[in-house]
Amino acid sequence: MAGQIYNIIQSIVTQKSKGNSIIANNIKTKMYLKGIAVDKYTPSSPDDVAIIQKLHAVAQEFGVNVF
Repeated sequence: MAGQIYNIIQSIVTQKSKGNSIIANNIKTKMYLKGIAVDKYTPSSPDDVAIIQKLHAVAQEFGVNVF
């Protein structure tokens, strides 16, 4: 299933930022620092289990639900 990483990233950013673009950029920067290049993933990007696991850990850290 392609695009799962993109969808998870968008879900985390949307839930955490609540529409505030400054907070959204801050969340993306934090993901970069954790080794997730958010701009690299598109809806057609192939899924990588290791990245998905990192994203679930980030979501848990940020207190958001991605399921």
